[in-house]
Amino acid sequence: MSDEEILVDFLNVNSAFQSQAISGESQFTFLSKFTGKAELWTLNEENKPVQVIETPDRVMDVYHGPKGDWTVIGMDYKGNEKQQIYAYRTDAEIKELIPLVVSPDHFHHIGGWSPNGKFLSFSSNRRAAGFFDVFIVDIETKEIKKVYSHDANCIPVSWIDDENIIVSSKVTNIDSTLSVVHIHNGSINVIGNQDVSSRYEMPIADTISNNVYMLSDYKEETLHLCRFSVDQPAQIEKLLHWEKWDMEEISFSPEKELLAFTLNEGGINRLGFYSPQLKACELADGIPKGVISSMSWLTNEILIFTLKTPIAPGDIWSYDVASKKVNRLTFIGQSKTVGKFWCEPELRIFHSFDGLEVPYFFYNKDASVNQPAVIYVHGGPESQTKAEYNPVVQYLVHKGMAVAAPNIRGSNGYGRSFLQMDDADKRLDAVEDLACLAKELTATHQVAEDKIGIIGRSYGGFMVLAALTHYPNLWAAGVDIVGMSNLKTFLQNTGEWRRYLRESEYGSLEQYSKYFDKIAPMNLTDKIQAPLLVFHGRNDTRVPVSEAQQLVDDLQSRKSPVKFIVFEDEGHHTEKTANQITMHMETVAFFDRYLRK
Repeated sequence: MSDEEILVDFLNVNSAFQSQAISGESQFTFLSKFTGKAELWTLNEENKPVQVIETPDRVMDVYHGPKGDWTVIGMDYKGNEKQQIYAYRTDAEIKELIPLVVSPDHFHHIGGWSPNGKFLSFSSNRRAAGFFDVFIVDIETKEIKKVYSHDANCIPVSWIDDENIIVSSKVTNIDSTLSVVHIHNGSINVIGNQDVSSRYEMPIADTISNNVYMLSDYKEETLHLCRFSVDQPAQIEKLLHWEKWDMEEISFSPEKELLAFTLNEGGINRLGFYSPQLKACELADGIPKGVISSMSWLTNEILIFTLKTPIAPGDIWSYDVASKKVNRLTFIGQSKTVGKFWCEPELRIFHSFDGLEVPYFFYNKDASVNQPAVIYVHGGPESQTKAEYNPVVQYLVHKGMAVAAPNIRGSNGYGRSFLQMDDADKRLDAVEDLACLAKELTATHQVAEDKIGIIGRSYGGFMVLAALTHYPNLWAAGVDIVGMSNLKTFLQNTGEWRRYLRESEYGSLEQYSKYFDKIAPMNLTDKIQAPLLVFHGRNDTRVPVSEAQQLVDDLQSRKSPVKFIVFEDEGHHTEKTANQITMHMETVAFFDRYLRK
């Protein structure tokens, strides 16, 4: 096979993700990109993937009704993230997509089904661009009713019973408040102590005990399992806590006997089970090291979930709590041609300029002297690089490059203090983390000083540009994907619905405008020495394409080496398979050209 054919095979590897059980059917669905975009699939009697229903655009969310008779799906248009809601009868022989909630100019965030399967909850900014109100829609009559008004960003996250919804309102980029809203009389009860900044996530009601279980870092560094009584929502009881690691996802078994959870140990998930009655916890063994998500109970004893690892792009697995056996249900995320080339990373740490321990995943096969390397920066900022498959990383390693994927200060998964270490005017400390990592690679991994590239998406793209401008001598090439070139213009032009959330991380326009101008890569383009490759989606509602255009225009006027590729049918996320292949092939060719010369 030629190098180009091998690269295409790396990029064409499919996956299964967002697994979800269908109530009462002992059957499940998942998303996959067999058609080039994310659509809904299931397994037939021969355990072969079959498409459930065709959709005109990518599927973002899927919610099967509690009675197994209806399913709703969310789709946007050409990546603009303005999700619209459609429905189909799950039990119909010929499935027809029916518009349920459609207003193309607005966002719709699905909250889930009422327990009786009559209503679906969602939030939308129909009243004003930055204001999200909560609605319910009757699945049979299609009648929509507003049940809660909020002059900021909010989403319904769970139902307690057929009349009460839990609504999450974002206070900052990480913190939130929870309220119980009655859909008929509009009464509101606040959960927990709102005077203490906290994350509240994944609330799940247990109607048998009248308790609601959730994850929170209330008065702690990390997310832990806790609960409150519906009758006393202000009193939160801590049940299960790891001081060092976050718990990430929870899911109740149908009879509410077991609560499955995931534990994030430095970007690698463990699966566990907690018994509220016995107050006992057990971690599962035998599951490959990777990222577990989309947990859903097929029966009272069998849990299904999506599993991604660095050498497994994504498949649906099950765990039997009675026999403690793990079983792989789909075999979509594999390759007979390039799977043998995939590389497991090492989880390492380096000490930054101030002594802070910064973790990173290190991929390498050759370990040769003076080899080239690439640093891969995650977005967010409050995201986390995890142990999951990345085709570009794997191909670069296959071509003899080392790749370091760090979780610099400001990353999620290491506690609240670490998460907030890059806020506002501490932004350049995170950039210096990248500079220290580049020096670490040359000092401990035999990487050539003049052959280090850097790549990142979204906030990671901003960090690429910041690294190129503030530490220009360290880099041989840079790739910016949908990144910001100036936090000031980004905040001025991003969607109103998210501006105040980003300001809580970056600092407000009112207070930090001069600081943004001072550190902006857009204002320091004369410092850039490395060639630059820039990608952006025309329909990006998070980081406007103007952030890339203004930077590219300036570099071109200076005759600096820059290449700009705009995807006309994408938004913030590059979703379509053809566009992913274009982007990744350009990226690999770019690094191959500038890191091997």
